[in-house]
Amino acid sequence: MALTLYVDTARWRAHHKQVSEQFPGLVPVCKGNGYGFGHERLADEATRLGSDILAVGTTYEAARIKDWFGGDLLVLTPFRRGEEPVPLPDRVIRSVSSIDGVYGLVGARVVIEVMSSMKRHGVSEQDLPHLHSAIENVRLEGFAIHLPLDRTDGSDAVEEVIGWMDRLRAARLPLHTMFVSHLKADELARLQQQFPQTRFRARIGTRLWLGDHEATEYRGAVLDVTRVSKGDRFGYRQQKTASDGWLVVVAGGTSHGVGLEAPKALHGVMPRAKGVARAGLATVNRNLSPFVWAGKQRWFAEPPHMQVSILFVPSDATEPRVGDELVAHLRHTTTQFDRIVER
Repeated sequence: MALTLYVDTARWRAHHKQVSEQFPGLVPVCKGNGYGFGHERLADEATRLGSDILAVGTTYEAARIKDWFGGDLLVLTPFRRGEEPVPLPDRVIRSVSSIDGVYGLVGARVVIEVMSSMKRHGVSEQDLPHLHSAIENVRLEGFAIHLPLDRTDGSDAVEEVIGWMDRLRAARLPLHTMFVSHLKADELARLQQQFPQTRFRARIGTRLWLGDHEATEYRGAVLDVTRVSKGDRFGYRQQKTASDGWLVVVAGGTSHGVGLEAPKALHGVMPRAKGVARAGLATVNRNLSPFVWAGKQRWFAEPPHMQVSILFVPSDATEPRVGDELVAHLRHTTTQFDRIVER
């Protein structure tokens, strides 16, 4: 009995192919938990796509993935002096976001990140005159720009990239390759048309691996079902049931990522109102689980345990049976499954 990730492999891979065709020179991204699939699996899928380069989050990830992927590995986290040294092969490319970082990587292959409107990290326009001497002792693989997902000010992503291309060109810096993130296919095509001498390479993770929501599905197996009456006490905290129904023990707990949720940016009145309502319910121990039974998301009976969750299913619903599987709406990047089943 397990929390299972079901994958429609043919459909999943068809989506990969479609994205790779839309973005020539695509750089697949494999970081964190491998978008829910794991590093080894995504390294294999990147090889299947014919990718010559795979982007990873950290040097530690690069050290693990190097044995599963034979092409170049681009580390996205910028180099900092004093970081723990990790033995890596020459095919690893380091990102840098400062002049000092470039000077600290003598002889290395590097991609220089420029500061975008994300304002996360990157060299500034004022740094550009100092890059000429800094890049003399490294092997420059190109520049990179990481763009925001939303543009609430109405600005144009392409114009932001063009602005940086013009600054780099004015500074007489090599512009043979520009790595970009969070551009649409038509936006990338516009840039390639305007700068035919530069190769634009889109770094894509979420859209590539998780873009077809119908290709994957999590399900938790029912382990036990116990009938309860209104007022019965149950669980670690011995709370009382609010009505008649069943306590359903389902595979999937905190060790799987169930019950963990990343903060969300809310836009508009309705999403904010729903957020306030959820927070209010949580104060009286009413938390909606990700598990679905009989067409409805069911409530946690109590906070999820390490490997299982206990749900409350009211008596007006069909009784679950041991061995049934409940669909679970889980975030891939925070979920660890017990097994994967190809369909």
